[in-house]
Amino acid sequence: MRKEEEKALSAALAGRQAGYDALMRAHRDAVYRFVRGYTGNEVEALDVTQDSFVAAFLALHRYDPARPFRAWILRIARNKCHDWARRRAVRRLFAFALPLEEANDIPDEAQGPEAAFASHHEVAHIHSAIAALPAMLKEPLLLCAIEGLSQEEAGAILGISRKAVETRIYRARQKLSHLIEG
Repeated sequence: MRKEEEKALSAALAGRQAGYDALMRAHRDAVYRFVRGYTGNEVEALDVTQDSFVAAFLALHRYDPARPFRAWILRIARNKCHDWARRRAVRRLFAFALPLEEANDIPDEAQGPEAAFASHHEVAHIHSAIAALPAMLKEPLLLCAIEGLSQEEAGAILGISRKAVETRIYRARQKLSHLIEG
């Protein structure tokens, strides 16, 4: 680690604004470029970059000085990008949802025997797609989605972090959507 970065880190850990400012000046462009590439949007990238630095500064006491600071802050930015993508997907889902008052007027259409058979076939297709996933993606998905464990509990079982579980579930769902649609 460079001397300037060590001084900035010490100052930030002591709660001095100058330390935070120096760390941000040294790494904000790299974080912004990474986030901008991920989000594809300048305004969103600014928000996610800011969130990344806020999270990093709140967790600064957990930073290991034996590792490069830039790698640490970029890993936080990557996680914030994943959070952003999840929120974006949820917003898209709810953009198509009907207001609750209108949903009451939707008739209940029970499945007939043909539809039930098709549904059973779809479920079997989903089970075979899950079975085709690599173990590193399948295990966290099954532990959380099927067994109902929290991501922390699944991480403890698999010997990985909660964030790694979250990421693997995200990737498993992406791969599943390709396998099921394909």
